[in-house]
Order: sequence, then C-alpha cells, then structure tokens
Amino acid sequence: MIGVLGPEFLRQCLFKEVDLIQNVIKRMASNSFLIKGWTITLVVVTLLLKGSRYQAFISFIPLMVFWYLDAYFLRQERMYRKLYEWVIANRLGTDECLFDLNAKKFEKDVKSILKTMFSKTLGWFYGMLFLLVLAYSLLLLINKGGY
Repeated sequence: MIGVLGPEFLRQCLFKEVDLIQNVIKRMASNSFLIKGWTITLVVVTLLLKGSRYQAFISFIPLMVFWYLDAYFLRQERMYRKLYEWVIANRLGTDECLFDLNAKKFEKDVKSILKTMFSKTLGWFYGMLFLLVLAYSLLLLINKGGY
C-alpha cells in the first residue's frame, strides 16, 4: 500500500515513529532505575523498624513487589525494542500498523516476566538484596530479636 501514501511520507513517518518508540524505551529504563532506588530505600526502612524478631521479614514485601515491577518494565522495554527493530526494517516498505505503539504483538519474542525476573540484569541485583535481607532476618531470629 506504499503507492497511496508515497515513499517520502513513509520516510517522515519512520523518523517520527522511531522517535516516539525511543521515548517510550527511555521512560521504561527510567522507571526501572527509579524502582531500584525505591527498592533499596523501602527495604532499608523496613529493616530499621524495631519490633518483634519477625519484623525484618516485612522487608521481603517491597523487595518482591518491586522486583516484579522492575521485571515488568524491563520486559516492556524489550518488547518496544522489538517494535523499534520492526519499524526500522519494514516501515519504508509498508504502512502496516502505522504509528501503532502497541508492542503486545512482540510478547512471544521476549522472555516472560518470571524469566525476566531471574535474568542476569535483575537476578544479580535483586538476588543479592534478597540474600542479604534473608541473612539479616535469620541473624535476628538466631539472636532472638536483639538489635
């Protein structure tokens, strides 16, 4: 359907579409960075709360929630990268899905959220934090809640 719109119009669309997709990818990466900061902040705050010897286990709640959210945003970013690649490869030849920023069609091309949670990038960060919180929580239990 290239004849209807013309190659010059599609070239202009390509530049604008790529710009829009890059902005979405940038926002996803920014969200991921902010989530990591909030994770550390909330985990430390929950560890500093004084209470029963089981109080430290509360820190697993923000850790797991933000780990999931970070994996979600990383997966979304990866889907948008696939969309970006598709637009670069195909836009000048077709007007199919013109300015369609829905990256859901690339869900099968990226890992699931659970696999993304345990990828190298997230697994090391959250895994080490998980182990540190676990060690601290067990240490509190062994010391019978003493600080």
